Amino acid sequence: MPQYTAILYDVRDGVATITLNRPAAANSLNHELSSEMLDAIIRAEEDSAVRAIVLTATGRFFCAGADLRSFYTAAGELKNRISLLHVALSRIVRAPFPVIGAINGAAAGGGMGLACACDLLIAAESAKFIMAYTRRGLSPDGTTTYFLPRRIGIGRALELAYLNRTLSAREAMDWGIVNRVVADATLASEAHAVAAELAQGPTRAYAAAKRLMHSGCVETLETQIENEIRSIYEMAATNDTKEAIRAFNEKRTPVFTGR
Repeated sequence: MPQYTAILYDVRDGVATITLNRPAAANSLNHELSSEMLDAIIRAEEDSAVRAIVLTATGRFFCAGADLRSFYTAAGELKNRISLLHVALSRIVRAPFPVIGAINGAAAGGGMGLACACDLLIAAESAKFIMAYTRRGLSPDGTTTYFLPRRIGIGRALELAYLNRTLSAREAMDWGIVNRVVADATLASEAHAVAAELAQGPTRAYAAAKRLMHSGCVETLETQIENEIRSIYEMAATNDTKEAIRAFNEKRTPVFTGR
């Protein structure tokens, strides 16, 4: 296990919890945090005991976006540093199991993109969401232009980009960004409970569902029908589907192994 300095990493009940841990810097994204987060995601993917991820943070902020004190000081390194974050975001989206974002405070800029890259979002009552890019003269980044239009429509996404409106957790749920809002004190336990439940499910079917949902946004109807057909035939050959059919015939709850 590597000695992380900017994150915490824990595995329990089939769930890998990755916790952003730079509270004094509002969990802002610098080279160390981005690289360690990427390493932890890959570590979780390579661990057969892990079948879900919870992504959360310590302190009052989920993530305040890029650490402007270090992220943009060397212009020549900007592309490399942002690219590292983009790779981590891509790994979250392509992860072969559910990724749950447990949003414990403000998610701003790249922090909002990091949240929206997760499959499901559970937010504490105190959580807030703000784009913030144009406030600094920057264009939106951190996958916000990919996920927000898909989650809430281009009109509302542009409203957030132009006006930098801060959404409360309840507003974010009403807009379709967040799936569930819970009390601050129960965020960690409720997010873990959801992830642990999913970790006992048909992992490959979840991964296929995620892949199909994303491809359905860009493919033609006919291509997506073919993608669905190919995927469901593939799933039908898995151990989990065979177990589910046996359990149905035997009138019992299936025991999934993720295979």
